[in-house]
Amino acid sequence: MMISRKVAVVALLCIPLAAAGCSSSSSSSAASGGASSTSAAGSPSAAASSSATGSGPVNVLYAGSLVNLMQKQVGPAFQQATGYSVTGFSGGSKDLAAEIKGKVHQGDVFISASPKTTATLVGASGGNWVSWYGTFATSPLVIGYNANSKFANDLKTMPWYKAITQPGLKLGFTDPATDPKGVLAVEAMTDTAKSKNLPALAALSTNKSDIFPEETLVGRLQSGQLDAGFFYTAEANAANIPTVPLTGEDLKATYTITILNKAPHEAAAEAFVTYLLGTDGQAALKKDGFTLVSPPTVTGSGVPSGLSSTLS
Repeated sequence: MMISRKVAVVALLCIPLAAAGCSSSSSSSAASGGASSTSAAGSPSAAASSSATGSGPVNVLYAGSLVNLMQKQVGPAFQQATGYSVTGFSGGSKDLAAEIKGKVHQGDVFISASPKTTATLVGASGGNWVSWYGTFATSPLVIGYNANSKFANDLKTMPWYKAITQPGLKLGFTDPATDPKGVLAVEAMTDTAKSKNLPALAALSTNKSDIFPEETLVGRLQSGQLDAGFFYTAEANAANIPTVPLTGEDLKATYTITILNKAPHEAAAEAFVTYLLGTDGQAALKKDGFTLVSPPTVTGSGVPSGLSSTLS
């Protein structure tokens, strides 16, 4: 299901199809309302969020690479387990951070694919929107491709940097001005173009016609509008997109989560963070191929006391 950046998750209800996943650790990314948190040693803490139930929304602003995870796993499972409903928006992390600063959106939780982006919200220069954030997972950058593309075999057998420069191949990546993944994609292309002396690859890195919003990239590839694109392993896994590694490069997303200062729904926000980082949430992240940072590492200070057993 593809959605515009402006409506990433709107009142995600736990439908029957998701209900089974709501009690299953594999499909409930947002763990159960009795979701256990991860202790300082990385082991489940059974009592962590058993009491974190309530009603009303939690507004989550999250990286576009998490659309499938949030819509199909975290949102429905979280609501089923806790009673809180997830609302919010997806988009490029840098774009979302700018909109938080500009007070375009009033959020409770911010999930970014780059610690550097999250750090732009810290301190007076960042509007004092963030006092702390937890780094909880990483995911490598890869090339995802449409299995029905006429270039599919070439993408599987040729070096990635040659395959994507073939005439006629439709490539997609996100805008480096608004999204960390776009920055990494351009870095992969420019570095490899330089080391391999490939002018065609260098030209691709500056081709604005290949730039698309992060939250639409999966849908464009699946519908055949694109032959290949730059994705994180986890988002490709969640969407069943075949991938090839970026041989010669070691680039990845690093995901952080925080509760924004002055969050209007603080109790729901704490429940969501505990839920995502709890036993079931971690199981869903693993299922999608995230590499977990366990226990999550905290930068800054002022973590709410209610999250002390989740964030060490």
